[in-house]
Amino acid sequence: MTTHIWLRAESKPNERRVAVTPKDAARLIADGFTITVEASDQRAIPLAEYEAVGCLSATEGSWRSAPNECFILGVKELPDENIELQHRHIYFGHVYKDQPGWHQTLGRYRAGGGVLYDLECLVDENNRRVAAFGYWAGFAGAATGVMSWCGQNRGDNPSLAKLGSFPNVDLLIEALKSALTQCDELPNMIVMGALGRSGRGAVNLANELGLTVSKWDMAETASGGPFPELQQHNLFVNCILANEDCPQFITKKDIANEDRVLSVIVDVSCDPESLYNPIPIYHRCTTFEEPVISLPIEDPPLDIIAIDHLPSMLPLESSQDYSHQLVQALLTLDEPTKGVWGRALDQFNRHMRRI
Repeated sequence: MTTHIWLRAESKPNERRVAVTPKDAARLIADGFTITVEASDQRAIPLAEYEAVGCLSATEGSWRSAPNECFILGVKELPDENIELQHRHIYFGHVYKDQPGWHQTLGRYRAGGGVLYDLECLVDENNRRVAAFGYWAGFAGAATGVMSWCGQNRGDNPSLAKLGSFPNVDLLIEALKSALTQCDELPNMIVMGALGRSGRGAVNLANELGLTVSKWDMAETASGGPFPELQQHNLFVNCILANEDCPQFITKKDIANEDRVLSVIVDVSCDPESLYNPIPIYHRCTTFEEPVISLPIEDPPLDIIAIDHLPSMLPLESSQDYSHQLVQALLTLDEPTKGVWGRALDQFNRHMRRI
């Protein structure tokens, strides 16, 4: 039987990314796959480009009635609906770290007999992710931090208003450089997790703008904290995923320091509701519509940005990069209980036993 991938439209506001581009869809079709792509007004890549390489088309949201053998592929979470999930779904589920609603989401799979292959759990034999948006998350996250810092310097309240996406990375860099020319000085930045995918993206953004950047990773945090150095940077970009071994980087006690220079925190990893949140001074995500949380402190102010789909600021580049990585795994989807897919399935089954 032909392996059928159904590329669904995203329902999350401002989510313009896609997991597979037309170029890689053509590669899958050439290998015998069937690809159906839903129409979408917000996807960065038009449906016509998929149809041009041989993809079938479908109306937005029609995955709900797609044939049961289809793999329903997306990027972000499914709509929060009270319907059973019977298909094999592939997307970032955000349900394996006890996030709010995890029990209900997995309950929908139990009721419908479906399966979640969480994109975050697609790992090789060495437990390394085979595909990630991390680079562009770090790049875009650092960019929002610079935007917020420039807004603070202008006296804007909030420091960063509604965000949108950029057609390409060159236009983003141009906009940031223009904003920085209106500031009296350039900010300095510290990147936590600088050796990882997201960290490299954040560091490269800083380099593009000529900013001084301190690169921290496991060696610099081995002491377990506290880390007063973080307070002496204008911008702090966290790119380390929260887990039980992660130290707390910034606490309420830290930000009360009268010598604090820090005025913008960007939590690229963005897991504020996790028990392992390394920045326990905020407890909710921000959005493209309301990008910052302004803490009730001054001299200097302190704004937090925690958007969980930052690469959507650069949907074209981030989609192209991710699709190029993911297609290697998708080419093996005809054996969904083995290799990369088998490991993701094991994770799903393990968490299903918790409900």
